[in-house]
Amino acid sequence: MTEAGERWRTDDRPDPDRCARLLADAFVREPATSWICGGSASVRQSWFTATLRTQAALPGARRHTLAGPDGRPVGAAVLTPPAAEPPAIARARWAARVLARCGPRPLGRTLSCLRAAEEGAPEGAWTLEFVGVLPSAAGRGAGRRLLDHALAGAPSTAGVFLTTADPGNVPIYRRLGFRTLRELPVGPLRVTAMYRMAAPGH
Repeated sequence: MTEAGERWRTDDRPDPDRCARLLADAFVREPATSWICGGSASVRQSWFTATLRTQAALPGARRHTLAGPDGRPVGAAVLTPPAAEPPAIARARWAARVLARCGPRPLGRTLSCLRAAEEGAPEGAWTLEFVGVLPSAAGRGAGRRLLDHALAGAPSTAGVFLTTADPGNVPIYRRLGFRTLRELPVGPLRVTAMYRMAAPGH
């Protein structure tokens, strides 16, 4: 729970590398990231850095960070606009960076996850790519505060789409109004695709 009197601050224009550092630390035990990057902190950091830099170049891409009462960032959320896709040259550069800094296995596994995530995404919906908070901020309401802020800023009449490989996240997202579209296997993972319609008048 968030204690009374605590002051949390959001930043809607954070540097993509700052987001990458936060997410690399927040996703230490996240199933998909663990499968892609293994247990290497440096691979995880390089993967998030390459991915966030590519996503940041998309027109309209959004990033948010949340800082705790002490001013230190504790979490990040990343959203991609509807139908936004990096051009071929940007995808090639991302693949080259991941291959060089992470290796062929993370690259191949990422592409498998991307194919699964792209299947059946509702037309016109924003995609919640990542949302995570540091383990030290868990249980204080930081994740919910960050997610609420990020979703409120997604200006789409078609809602928000996401995928998660963590079964513990599914009931959390359901309580926030997401419904399950499908479940599909990706390697050892069971990926759940979820969707939340835009609020009336949004």
